[in-house]
Amino acid sequence: MQRKKSFEIIGTDWKIKLLEWTKKYPLACYLDSNRYYDGNPNKTYECLVGVSRNPYTNINPFDPGFKLLNEASYWTFGFFTYDLKNEFEKLSSNNIDEISMPSYHFFIPEYVFEIIENEVTIHFNDRIMEDNINQIFEDINNIEIRKKLPNTQVPVIKQRITKEQYVDIINKIKKHIAVGDIYEMNYCMEFYIDDFQCKPTSLFARLKTVSPMPFSCFYRVKDKYLLCASPERFMMKKGQKVISQPIKGTIKRDLMDLENDERLKQQLYNDSKERSENVMIVDLVRNDLSRTAKKGSVKVEEMFGIYTFRQVHQMISTVTSEVDGDITFKELIRTTFPMGSMTGAPKIRAMQLIEEYELTKRGLYSGSVGYITADNDFDFNVVIRSIIYDSSKKYLSFMVGSAITFDSIPDKEYEECLLKAKAIMQVLTEK
Repeated sequence: MQRKKSFEIIGTDWKIKLLEWTKKYPLACYLDSNRYYDGNPNKTYECLVGVSRNPYTNINPFDPGFKLLNEASYWTFGFFTYDLKNEFEKLSSNNIDEISMPSYHFFIPEYVFEIIENEVTIHFNDRIMEDNINQIFEDINNIEIRKKLPNTQVPVIKQRITKEQYVDIINKIKKHIAVGDIYEMNYCMEFYIDDFQCKPTSLFARLKTVSPMPFSCFYRVKDKYLLCASPERFMMKKGQKVISQPIKGTIKRDLMDLENDERLKQQLYNDSKERSENVMIVDLVRNDLSRTAKKGSVKVEEMFGIYTFRQVHQMISTVTSEVDGDITFKELIRTTFPMGSMTGAPKIRAMQLIEEYELTKRGLYSGSVGYITADNDFDFNVVIRSIIYDSSKKYLSFMVGSAITFDSIPDKEYEECLLKAKAIMQVLTEK
């Protein structure tokens, strides 16, 4: 049985204190919307955190018995990597993989923290004494947040491919498009740092400050970490309604000239190439959702929505459907993953070419992190704008990419990738 207790939060840095407190646990998932969608009907939780002492637990959410197991708890937190596709389709991945992640990882937390404005509610099971909850709250309150410290190590960030190699690959992909092999493909490249030591919680706090995003998350599995500043939702289920919000379309901001910043938004909205990319992915998502939807229930609730974030403006569309009550989590994921915004169209052929032209195995990048409730509602992001770190190997990696179409100009696609990497570059190199 689940119990809960609420406390008033004093101060503006309580979420950062909570993040620091999670270091006690080898399993932790910290999800933060940074209050982007306050008032939005598709908003779920402002901040949701789960922790567990057992790092060897890995629940299979795709098992038929998962629903029964989940009904005995309150939440299940977890991720699935891009390579889960290999279990759904006849695909394989043999590229460089310096940070080996399982195709999925899920756990039932011992404690769940739900933050809404100036209140935190701690959820726990009936075997835990209430005095323990009071002590946990006090322990978090008493954590001292140090003033911003400079990086002790200025890293050398390496690229897996050169710009010249990138341009050559994009031209090869365009040849596939020209002959009708694919219509669009998301191509990504890796940046990495060898022999790098850092404090992951501090690095994530810095990333959240530089690039606060609605689907930010911090995930720890023993010595492996995800530090994610994602603007994109993969899929949410709320009752019988399923919501997907693919992003296709990016333009830089001009924070020094707000009038020009507004012109840039309009430029993005009217850009024929970006709109064409967005339409392709919306069509792909509509097709994916139709495989589990009630007849006639798939709708495009918003097309070409322009959303503003700290670094960029993005073009986001919202596609929804209604599902029958007996549709399983596995079936919803199997019919929609990987998300079209990270593959291209047609999806299978695009994924085959991704394996051919990319040098790095994507792993958790292009995967998804989120939670499932006891009644099988869920919300999962798209893992982009993210750092993946292995503290044992001292290896840090991040990937960026863009959608390649027939009209793509390789130099501009390369510039878009660097724009998307800007926030991560900043947090890794600032002194």
